[in-house]
Amino acid sequence: MSPALDRRHFLGLTAAAAAGGAFAVTIGSLPAPAEVGAPAGGDPNRPKRQFRAMWIASVVNIDWPSRTGLTIEQQQAEFVGWLDLAEQLNLNAVISQVRPTADAFWPSPYEPWSQWITGTQGADPGYDPLAFQIAEAHQRNLEYHAWFNPYRVSMGTDPNSLVPTHPARVHPDWVFPYGGKLYYNPGIPAVRKFVQDAMFDAVSRYDIDGAHFDDYFYPYPSGSTPLPDQDTFATYGHGFDDIGDWRRDNVNRLVSEFHDRVGRAKPWVKFGISPFGIWANRSAEHPDGSDTGGTQSYNAIYADTRRWVKQGWVDYLNPQIYWQVGLAVADYAKLVPWWADVADGTDVALYIGQATYKETSGVFGPDELATHLTFNQDYPQVDGDVFFSAKDVRADAQGSTSAMVAEHYTRPAIVPVIEHLGGKAPRPPVAPSARREAGGVRLGWVSPGATPRSGDATSYAIWRLPGRVVPTDFVDAAHLLATVRRTGRGRQSYLDTTADPGEHYTYVVTALDRLWHESPRSVALRV
Repeated sequence: MSPALDRRHFLGLTAAAAAGGAFAVTIGSLPAPAEVGAPAGGDPNRPKRQFRAMWIASVVNIDWPSRTGLTIEQQQAEFVGWLDLAEQLNLNAVISQVRPTADAFWPSPYEPWSQWITGTQGADPGYDPLAFQIAEAHQRNLEYHAWFNPYRVSMGTDPNSLVPTHPARVHPDWVFPYGGKLYYNPGIPAVRKFVQDAMFDAVSRYDIDGAHFDDYFYPYPSGSTPLPDQDTFATYGHGFDDIGDWRRDNVNRLVSEFHDRVGRAKPWVKFGISPFGIWANRSAEHPDGSDTGGTQSYNAIYADTRRWVKQGWVDYLNPQIYWQVGLAVADYAKLVPWWADVADGTDVALYIGQATYKETSGVFGPDELATHLTFNQDYPQVDGDVFFSAKDVRADAQGSTSAMVAEHYTRPAIVPVIEHLGGKAPRPPVAPSARREAGGVRLGWVSPGATPRSGDATSYAIWRLPGRVVPTDFVDAAHLLATVRRTGRGRQSYLDTTADPGEHYTYVVTALDRLWHESPRSVALRV
């Protein structure tokens, strides 16, 4: 893509000084068309667009809530703290676990309230955590992806530990114990429909930006213990000679059906999966596999992740490449190129899952994550990264998070557009204003309504430049000050609290639809 044409008709108009001692405001250049994609020549450490998120895990209270029994106020304050951390680190999304064990963090008609909220499964926490999380994330202009575990029912094997009305107790034939946990049986068609219904309830009723599955499909192998689904295969495996092929087909159906269901109901909602980082090791059986020697999701959990990308059954894939550069059995520097090649030529976005927890444990050195992000820059198919998990991001073990942020996340970034989801660039903001006040520089603008050729603005990008506007100012995030959520239908406002009283700046605002298409630029204001 070529940079946008520059329409630099510098008007040199000076507004009257505002009351209260405000500085004079000079109106600069007229809007130019926004860039599409990532124009060449920008700073790779300050990309204009990049997906940046962390996983907030709820199972066994890994991240949130930190323990059961907290008051509503304590729970909410904890979650706001995670969002504040995301803002501080210039992240632009969170992936929050709201269905960890066939339970719910919202009032679900299908499954009980999660035990990880109150300590008692089925106990009403007194508010709607999912609604609260979404509202708080959007207030900070963070994308909110609701994270579901499709088939895990319990962290133990005793179904009697579940509430009597739990579907796993009402339908005991739907579940099997394995590896110390209880799972829904993916081979039963009624189960596949039920888990989709249970998850889709959140998609249909809440204003989420993404629906996210983790890597648990069939359970990971437990030693040499076989999966207890031979009878299920005998009942439902017609047309398959190999039980492994049948299991993969069951998972494929879950993925493709849920993708289609979300797309029909809410085409703007992204459906993504964070699979295990190895599809298959290269072999005679899998000549397209990676040059690795680790566990293969294709055979271990019956997840044909490569096929999901090639078939377009996901909007984004977020493989968990949880290993260091140079590790012989699973080298990060071999897996990222492999996944980039899988995504190349498709319309599926690729985000890399990063093992921040391995810096806490000492497996990674203090520079490993920063090295990963630098390595990713050579692969344009990689659109961002997600970090597991929030508590390890905050722990900043060995100063690793700080080192990564100092090198790669010094500026905000706009979420990349996934083109096949639709959306349109909004019209540019109009009637901009800028004035100095005690706390900084106050900006104001109005967003025109959508037209058949434009979308409606959901948020805005605030740009602050040292002088006149030139096209290269917008190829990276060097001058991107913030992105902010639209508030209501009227005039919008933003206070730049970082403005130096002794400096002059040029401000520009662009509008973004909910899928992050960017408008042409507003008139530039000098203050």
